[in-house]
Amino acid sequence: MPGNSQRKGAIRRKGRGNTAGSGGRVRRGLEGKGPTPKAEDRPYHVAYRGRGTPTSRGGQSRSSAPRTGRPGSGPEWVVGRNAVLEAMDVAMPIRTAYVAEGAERDDRLRDIFKLAADRGTPLLEVTRAELDRLTGGALHQGVALQLPAFDYAHPDDLLATALDSAGEPLIVALDSITDPRNLGAIVRSATAFGADGVLIPERRSAGMTAAAWKTSAGAAARIPIARATNLNRSLRAYARAGLTLVGLDGRAALRISEVPAISGPVVLVVGSEGDGLSRLVREACDVLASIPISTNVESLNAGVAAGIALYEISRHRVDGLD
Repeated sequence: MPGNSQRKGAIRRKGRGNTAGSGGRVRRGLEGKGPTPKAEDRPYHVAYRGRGTPTSRGGQSRSSAPRTGRPGSGPEWVVGRNAVLEAMDVAMPIRTAYVAEGAERDDRLRDIFKLAADRGTPLLEVTRAELDRLTGGALHQGVALQLPAFDYAHPDDLLATALDSAGEPLIVALDSITDPRNLGAIVRSATAFGADGVLIPERRSAGMTAAAWKTSAGAAARIPIARATNLNRSLRAYARAGLTLVGLDGRAALRISEVPAISGPVVLVVGSEGDGLSRLVREACDVLASIPISTNVESLNAGVAAGIALYEISRHRVDGLD
């Protein structure tokens, strides 16, 4: 009995002696099973399960609520009634507001509805299951906000804005600040003390998430925030443009108030609380300066240190100190 060896396209492996019988040994001796099926044609592949998803003419899902891919992925979300109300109070940019069907009405939810109506914020009602899916299972209390992607400025545009400003240019650059609350606090201080903008790196850095927006108390809407592919390269370009790079370093002997060029065009460079400035950024700085503190405290929070340094720079500029 020839078994499967006569199947079209089959190739018999050559072995020693005669092959007895058909069965499994003959099948194992066959090779060349033809081309591998496409992913969407294999029932066990994720592409097969997704190929039947109904779409509209524009390619979007027919579901009543927009999809964001994997639960909890995509744009930043603000969930919970207190958090949503606080976000709307500070005029945080909002893409869409969601409320779950049958959500219990209370004063907070009524205030959210009123703010949404007053500001023209899109408000969609979805099922609680759909809101669970959109927010990745977060405790949303029946209401959530979806934020748009933050619109970062280009480092070159930030430099041009600073050079065109009426006063001496002042930019705050952050090196490896990974806590979004620290980022938000620094953005708020930079705005309060008249900085022209904030520069952050793309990698190993916090971005303008909901937590950063909330901590900035809306200041992020009033100051440009640029993101650099290579922070060190951007800093050196700023230095070539005539700005003095002043790096904060707790071990530096020179105090921030004693920096000779502090009243001129400055880039204040702030490092992470744990590791401080990275080696390349430290080498790019024209001068390193410290904030004098008690010996009982090892270091200052990055947001606090940036605020103190910005105050000192502002004081020198207003008072004309040298």
